[in-house]
Amino acid sequence: MFQRILVANRGEIAVRIIRACREMDIETVAVYSTADAEALHVQLATRSVCVGGPKAADSYLNMQNLLSAALATGCDAVHPGFGFLSENPEFARLVEKCGMVFIGPSGDVMEKMGSKSAARQLMTAAGVPVVPGSDGPVETAAQAAEIAEQLGYPVLIKASAGGGGRGMRRADDPRQLEAAFETARAEAVACFGDGELYLEKLILDPKHIEFQILADQRGHVIHLGERDCSIQRRNQKLMEESPSKALTPQLRREMGEAAVKAARAADYRNAGTVEFVLDSQGRYYFIEMNTRIQVEHPVTEMVTGLDLVREQIRIAAGLPLSLTQEEVRMEGHAIECRINAEDPAHDFRPHPGKVEFLHLPGGFGVRTDTALYPGYSLSPYYDSMVAKVIVRGSTRLEAVRRMRRALEELMVRGFPTNQDLEYLILYHPEYLKGTYTTSFLERELEGLLALEARAEKEE
Repeated sequence: MFQRILVANRGEIAVRIIRACREMDIETVAVYSTADAEALHVQLATRSVCVGGPKAADSYLNMQNLLSAALATGCDAVHPGFGFLSENPEFARLVEKCGMVFIGPSGDVMEKMGSKSAARQLMTAAGVPVVPGSDGPVETAAQAAEIAEQLGYPVLIKASAGGGGRGMRRADDPRQLEAAFETARAEAVACFGDGELYLEKLILDPKHIEFQILADQRGHVIHLGERDCSIQRRNQKLMEESPSKALTPQLRREMGEAAVKAARAADYRNAGTVEFVLDSQGRYYFIEMNTRIQVEHPVTEMVTGLDLVREQIRIAAGLPLSLTQEEVRMEGHAIECRINAEDPAHDFRPHPGKVEFLHLPGGFGVRTDTALYPGYSLSPYYDSMVAKVIVRGSTRLEAVRRMRRALEELMVRGFPTNQDLEYLILYHPEYLKGTYTTSFLERELEGLLALEARAEKEE
């Protein structure tokens, strides 16, 4: 087992990793930017090293500084968390080249699955259903127009190296296609340094269903059930739950087997997520694989009782999976709400500030993952997510009621958050029936914000 791990991240995921390491008697080295000198993960780690200025490019994305910190402190492994360099093949290879273990899949697998167009081809060869689309990268808008005519509109133009909804544009007819293509390419270059694009038929009003997989170095691959991630804003997930009301036991089994097949086709190792869209007819299609731990991994932890970060570390150390597929048990229902420092009433504008008062919810079946503490100042340089509230109930209705109660207890003062919006979603008839799709928030946002404004006036 590892003696010391460098945590190449910040915020709540860095705190999450440090806690798992501490329980495993593994020392941790936190890295931080000059803006994060007082951050919680810095205080909780065994040691800490400043790796650069406040901009991510100067610190959390600075491979040379991160590797120097790891080597100087005698680390034998690096955990990348999510975001930043977590899906960067070059970083994974450099970690290995420096004689350390990268806690995640190999750089080759990342590269293979990181190109969405290449991943589509691999899945097609493996017999995993994929969304109808281009056979490979699309070079020009004119070529995209020809493919779109064959597929039929609407279509989705997507960056091969994309993620988090970036480098993705919709075109409903030929008049929109060229502008959408060029905008997607420009965003892909700006965000990922790679302008390669491909085309997919847009599946209207789907469910976004993802399966958590674990794969060890001995060829064992299992899935841990699904998460419904259909509550989204501009392709950014906002709330997740497990299990999904949309899946029958048979469909769950089929999709789970497809997820395992996808991981095997990629020769995958460690924790990952296979993502599907599910249409109104019960047809599912592979869209991508995330080669890292997910933001929403606590949802799966709550229903399976497994510590996924611990499993990641065990797998990276060469140990076998701690259970077989037959031993996986999903019990109860879990929901996660991402708490972002943003103002929904003003187009979700990020809103850094100082934590003037903080009360986190607790009680039976409630978990809060956060790096906030009273007096902490949010930096404008990083993602606006500041906490995750996760609940578990014996039934879905119990979980919904528990989440309502948890959000009522949560108090973060000093900047606006999206918690009131999520609270209102928990009362929406479509959410309660579990029939919501990825277009839910787009359709209902105006009404929800009006309700929130009315409630504020009445207080």
